[in-house]
Amino acid sequence: MKSLLFLVLISVCWAEPHPGNSSLEHERIVHIQENGPRLLVVAEQAKIFSHRGGNVTLPCKFYHEHTSTAGSGAHKIRIKWTKLTYDYLKEVDVFVAMGHHRKSYGSYQGRVSLRGSSENDASLVITNIMLEDYGRYKCEVIEGLEDDTAVVTLNLEGVVFPYSPRLGRYNLNFHEAQRACVEQDSVMASFDQLYDAWRSGLDWCNAGWLSDGSVQYPITKPREPCGGRNTVPGVRNYGFWDKDKSRYDVFCFTSNFNGRFYYLIHPTKLTYDEAVQACLKDGSQIAKVGQIFAAWKLLGYDRCDAGWLADGSVRYPIARPRKRCSPSEAAVRFVGFPDKKHKLYGVYCFRAYN
Repeated sequence: MKSLLFLVLISVCWAEPHPGNSSLEHERIVHIQENGPRLLVVAEQAKIFSHRGGNVTLPCKFYHEHTSTAGSGAHKIRIKWTKLTYDYLKEVDVFVAMGHHRKSYGSYQGRVSLRGSSENDASLVITNIMLEDYGRYKCEVIEGLEDDTAVVTLNLEGVVFPYSPRLGRYNLNFHEAQRACVEQDSVMASFDQLYDAWRSGLDWCNAGWLSDGSVQYPITKPREPCGGRNTVPGVRNYGFWDKDKSRYDVFCFTSNFNGRFYYLIHPTKLTYDEAVQACLKDGSQIAKVGQIFAAWKLLGYDRCDAGWLADGSVRYPIARPRKRCSPSEAAVRFVGFPDKKHKLYGVYCFRAYN
């Protein structure tokens, strides 16, 4: 009986017909090939660190496993950058390039470009970094019937802080929590950011929303009201709750700012409305909660005077613990939400730089 030799070549190729430059947005090729050059996409660093307002390059290069050149020249190379959600199930378009065509998306428009330092360089340059830019990015390179990807994480230097409104603890649904953070010059914190803050000593017994829709809180000193004395330190997880109906506090994240945060020297103490006007008269605006936390954590701002903030709360930042000024720990001390019309305090102002 003669032996039979079966050769199986499986190729799957899908592409939508499209006119003009729309290929930047829709073309997608998937190919399974057993022999020949294989496209490799590599990120030289898995994590990149930066800060709000800065510029950063997310590294990405592509090679062929069996050739020394970057590309064969037979096909146009398509480079696509997307941002991944926390569960990797959804991707947000950031930037696409093919040949001479370039397209950026959403809030990245005008802020992203390819570095292009060499023929095989697909690295993405992001300028004027925003708080929302934090997260994981996927670099995808497609050439002909081959493609490959690499993932890079952009971390931002900053500070996580718990926030609850004037109404008291556990009064925010997920969407209200998102708005509350934005109103205080911050964004909702991710689990990774909360975890890093816990490792740095953040201890907070009230549960708060995170950006992935979960509710968690960090404990460094186990105690009876916070999971029990016999539990181990950690980030306690309440799980995922109804974003419309469930109500908790929120953990916000902010980074450095392009401006000056300061305590306004004024001859008298002020009501809330007087504080707002005093900052305006000084060429500034009343400071936000995120700004006092950023000044305290990132700049070492220290002042023992309680002052009004934009949300109607009164706080003061202590970087050097001392008697009568947070003797046990460095912290942004929270006085409360006093009566705006009758209580008198100083005020913290913020002046943005142009």
